[in-house]
Order: sequence, then C-alpha cells, then structure tokens
Amino acid sequence: MPDDAPRPPRGTARASILASAARLFYTEGIRSVSADRILADTGTTKVTFYRHFPSKEDLVVAYLDLQSAQVRTEFERIRAAAPGPGAALRDIASAVGGQACRPGFRGCAFINAAAEYPEAGHPVRLAVERHRSWLRGLAVELLGELGLEDPGPAADQLMMLRDGAMVHGYVADGAGVADALIHAGASIVASYPGGRPRV
Repeated sequence: MPDDAPRPPRGTARASILASAARLFYTEGIRSVSADRILADTGTTKVTFYRHFPSKEDLVVAYLDLQSAQVRTEFERIRAAAPGPGAALRDIASAVGGQACRPGFRGCAFINAAAEYPEAGHPVRLAVERHRSWLRGLAVELLGELGLEDPGPAADQLMMLRDGAMVHGYVADGAGVADALIHAGASIVASYPGGRPRV
C-alpha cells in the first residue's frame, strides 16, 4: 500500500487491526507478518483480535477485500466522471500508472498475495480471483461500450498490460508508466474489430 493510499477508518478495534495489517502486509509481505506482530503494532489483545478475525487467513481476506473496495470506488468514480468509455479507459490507465509511481509502491497487492498463496481454491486466492474477475468485467463492459464486437480477448490483453505495469513500477523506475499504458492500450483496442484508434 503506497504511503498516500486510502486507509480503513480508525476508531474501532477491527478497523485498527485491519489498518495495521494492510500496512504491514503490503510493505513486508503477508506470510512474514505474524498475528503477534499485528497485536504488538495495534496494542490489541488476542481475545479482541480473534473476536474480529478467527484466523490470520480471515484477516488476509479482509485486507484484500478492503483493497478491492477501494479500487472499485476509485475506478467507478473515474468511469462516472468520464465523458465516454474511451475516456474512462484512458483515465483508469492513467490512475494505474500514477499508482505505480507513488512513493512506497511495492507492486499490486493482489499479484503479491497470489504469489504467496499459490494453492488453487485457497480463500486468499479466491479473494484475489474475485477482484480480478471484477476488474476484467469492468474492462469488458467499457470495451463493449466502445464498440468492440468481442471485448473478452481485448480485456484479457489489457489485464496483462496492467499486470506488467504493476510489476514494472515496482522493479524499475515507474516514470512514464501511465503514458505507456495509454498508448499500448490504444493499440490493443485498435487491433480488434470495432475498436477505435484512440482509447
């Protein structure tokens, strides 16, 4: 979670635990952060912790669901403000590129979680899949509105492009990611029947 990323609201024990977990999981890795570490960070008792999160796995799922809710809110806001689907795709790409340039960026929380939990069907992996399914669905909707006759394959390629941008922003200089996403995305869209030359 970048330094300026939204945090869950403070004021309750659950929110405090989730805020600490979100910060520590993102910056240090999920498996490397123990429940005891989060307890020490929040000053919470084990009884309180396990009342809200029966297991660390439940906390990890809640963390990913929180991240997903924040992304959904932001992308739907962008979509609502855009004058059309092409502008929405462009502005979402710009937001993704901007995220990859933020201080403290350590890659995509969902890709990171998938790498740490490779087991198919694991609750953490299912949380990752829920988010990615929603994200792909958003791309399919916007591409369909843009005029692509079969938006699924293009949506898959845009997802791959987005994933690459997330990795690039973490392992290399993130500068220029937004522009690269916009131009590469436009090329993908234009290569499909019904696609327009600019996204």
